[in-house]
Amino acid sequence: MRPAGELACIAALAVALATPVNSASDDLAVDVVNASTPTLCAETDNVYLKLLSPDVRRFTIEATHPAYVGTIAVEHAAADFHNCDMSGDPVHRFVPRRVTIYESEEWQLIGHTYESFWRPNQVPVRVGQRVENGLHLIQLWHRFQERAEEVLVLYPADGYWRARPLPPAHLRWTAYGSSFLIGPVEAGQRPFVDIQDVTFDPATGTVRLVFARGGAATLKLAALDQNRIVLQTSLEPRASGGQPFAALRSMYVTETNADVARLAWRGRADKGWHEAPIMSFERASAVELWAGRTIPSRHNLSAPDMVFREFRAGP
Repeated sequence: MRPAGELACIAALAVALATPVNSASDDLAVDVVNASTPTLCAETDNVYLKLLSPDVRRFTIEATHPAYVGTIAVEHAAADFHNCDMSGDPVHRFVPRRVTIYESEEWQLIGHTYESFWRPNQVPVRVGQRVENGLHLIQLWHRFQERAEEVLVLYPADGYWRARPLPPAHLRWTAYGSSFLIGPVEAGQRPFVDIQDVTFDPATGTVRLVFARGGAATLKLAALDQNRIVLQTSLEPRASGGQPFAALRSMYVTETNADVARLAWRGRADKGWHEAPIMSFERASAVELWAGRTIPSRHNLSAPDMVFREFRAGP
């Protein structure tokens, strides 16, 4: 008679073999174009990576702790406005407020309206029958080990997202860093996505975006732990204008003062990874893209690396 452990392994293998999985051969290669510009200001999103493909309908975004996270003893996340001039930014005024949109034992969705914002848009945010207008930030919090941890944010008025995993055991919290956009990405004073409507479904852990000029997207929280957060994204087609379907926005002044300093990517037929400093990279065709840091930075030291992968066509 076989040992119980071996029988369990055989049973698990049988289930795995019987379960259809997406093959890596289904992955599409997308164009990654670097539109980054140099800056001396650590609070400017000068890093801009555009992801382009007319065929992508699904892809995965992952935020993971940096490789050096285990060495962090003290976080460095204070804003640094040295060499910054924000005087030319547009300013639209609002009445500040904070509102709890949804709350359960595990999850909480909080909305904020700022006193000022660079765009005037007031995007409705829906949860069930409840609708809130004029929010500049919505925060998704998860209860973990008797504490509320903020893991995902969206700025509805310009379409910027940030994500982070749960903090590792030796850190009380970790910083946000890079932002990402789910397209169509438009050009303005800074890149943005014009969102018409946001709907959060707590039962499925999904956020649905309807875009102002057609099309929609759904982001599903697929995994969350002390190593990573995984978002599965689907796009509903719109008339193509050649715009990016997604983008990464981040900051780089020097390698030790950056939220993203290096890129790694692999093409469809590549046998290994390519790597480059962020500011010298130009463009590539990639089925997977990593953007992060390999040495500690004095800006947002614990901010996560970002990964874009599993680009797929079809529903």
